[in-house]
Amino acid sequence: MRAFQVSSFTNPPALVDIAAPLPAPGEVLLDIAACGLNFADLLMAKGSYQDTPMPPFTLGMEVCGTVTALGDGVTTPAIGTRVAVFGGQGGMAEQGVFPANLCRPVPDSMSAEVAAGFMVAYGTSHLALTHRARLQQGETLLVLGAAGGVGLTAVEIGKALGARVIAVARGADKLAVAQAAGADHVIDSDTQDIKAVVKALGGADVVYDPVGGDAFKAALGACRPQARYVVIGFASGDVPQVPANILLVKNVDLIGFYWGGYLKFRPDLLSDSLAELLGWLADSRLKPHISHVLPLAQAEKALDLMRSRASTGKVVITP
Repeated sequence: MRAFQVSSFTNPPALVDIAAPLPAPGEVLLDIAACGLNFADLLMAKGSYQDTPMPPFTLGMEVCGTVTALGDGVTTPAIGTRVAVFGGQGGMAEQGVFPANLCRPVPDSMSAEVAAGFMVAYGTSHLALTHRARLQQGETLLVLGAAGGVGLTAVEIGKALGARVIAVARGADKLAVAQAAGADHVIDSDTQDIKAVVKALGGADVVYDPVGGDAFKAALGACRPQARYVVIGFASGDVPQVPANILLVKNVDLIGFYWGGYLKFRPDLLSDSLAELLGWLADSRLKPHISHVLPLAQAEKALDLMRSRASTGKVVITP
């Protein structure tokens, strides 16, 4: 079968032919219909992500596919079941093996492309804003990187929770995407002063930050007293140093959030979150945005779309 693999951290990933995998005990084999890409895939290719496996490995953290074989001890999901799964790797391939207990059945109404890019982005924003930030109706939510894979879902979920949403993105096209997702106010980070505009709007009660860098400093300066600042990631490539005096003076909570970590110590929270999100999707409260769907042969182009910030929402590979 074909797979897009990292052979070493000094060479770019490449499409290779490898033997089809067999499921080990506790695993299922999937025919992969779609793989949702994440910024973490770019980091994994360089060996700089917190959960990077040792090479060789296949990129692609989350997939939708059909169960075709069961490992020893596995009875569900049954062969023929359509499932979505966050496996952490192995998705950018024609087939893959994944832990059976992490697989979730996919509703017939949900396309493979949507299912493949749903778990991480929506799960991250939902649990970060509800469980960690405790976002309340009527509060002001500031979303950095608001047209990206997780940022756009934070805009949607913030509105679903009754917040006033301020979205920060680069350029008119990306701001239009954020507005379509429900943003009440938009800020162009290329031409506007984030701190000044947010303060003029009354400040932020919650900040959702997958960007880091200079945007972190600006957003922290625009926080209201007792704000909650949620650190999601560092798409800018710059991990900021925290001016702790601002946390002290404004009584600000600085909150770290890593969705994948909950698989190890609170998987029940992820399951409950996903169940609620699927209900919202069925009620049309969520409208997943996929800007690009590409075949496996164009996997490098798909990664470059994220690397160059040319995509909005999700990028999906269909083997």
